[in-house]
Amino acid sequence: MVKKMSGLFIPVLSVVLGLLAGAIIMLVSGYNPIDAYSALLYGVFGDSYFLGEAIRTVTPYILAGLAVAFAFRTGLFNIGVEGQLIVGWLAAVWVGTTFELPMLIHLPLAILVGGLAGAVWAFIPGLLKAKFRVHEVIVSIMLNYTALHVTNYIISYVLTDKLDKTNNIFATATLRSPFLSGLTDGSRLHWGIIVAIICAIIMWFILEKTTTGFELKAVGFNQHASEYAGMNVNRNIIMSMVISGAFAGFAGAMEGLGTFGYASIKGGFTGIGFDGIAVALLGANTAIGVVLAAFLFGGLKAGALNIPVETPIPNEIVDIVIALIIFFVASSYFIRWILNRINKKGVK
Repeated sequence: MVKKMSGLFIPVLSVVLGLLAGAIIMLVSGYNPIDAYSALLYGVFGDSYFLGEAIRTVTPYILAGLAVAFAFRTGLFNIGVEGQLIVGWLAAVWVGTTFELPMLIHLPLAILVGGLAGAVWAFIPGLLKAKFRVHEVIVSIMLNYTALHVTNYIISYVLTDKLDKTNNIFATATLRSPFLSGLTDGSRLHWGIIVAIICAIIMWFILEKTTTGFELKAVGFNQHASEYAGMNVNRNIIMSMVISGAFAGFAGAMEGLGTFGYASIKGGFTGIGFDGIAVALLGANTAIGVVLAAFLFGGLKAGALNIPVETPIPNEIVDIVIALIIFFVASSYFIRWILNRINKKGVK
């Protein structure tokens, strides 16, 4: 019973401890943590515009978290989500700016191509891992930089003529919604949140309700035993990375087709793919956990923008709080040990 409860209790405790530790740091630095957290909450729930922007921020975090979590559940560490997101972003925008089709075809096609681009980018480390046992972490880290510079080159010299951004996508390929925007006082909230929730359901279904999901998890637990049982280990490694990359590509498509409506040259990484690692860890690598963790991280990121507006506290303090939350999540073994000790004493 304690083991089951700790699966839910430890992430919640990690968040509480992270917030408390952040408050202590603010006090030591001469800031009022109550003012900071009040401004943060107002930046999320203060009015409908803030709430819409917070939900919009959550959307790519859900998909990036799913990408990392899916790989984790199958014994892989896809640290290349950032690069897969970037290529998915560009691919979706390319479809959105190149073709003129009915929305019923154009929008799904753009989203699917974004996911396909992320899947292809993740196929590379998956193939090298399966065939040559090259560690996926090393390859995917390098591919992050490759994706950044290759997409910048394509934007400057292929899709445009030395410009810093592509044309805006056609209206038939956009996820933006006048209804949602009007409902949230002109925010950039779009239908991507529905796509993200659907992807979370798909991940849950694949891993928990299909034979393929069982094989993927089995290979992640023990490759030798899985091979002895007749499973194709190499195929499952590649499949795992491809599905993970597809989720990351969808995250990029949400940004390109929903939030911005174009792709631009990037001076650095978006950070969404790397934050997806924290979202997956806090969400215990489960679909519902990732969704809840993404709402927390998205809310913190969106609300942080309001902190320097209402207080003298820099919004970077939220990054410290997030780092502390991740630290306590990473310390889950120690927290479980304490809980078990307390439980044993209670039984006595």
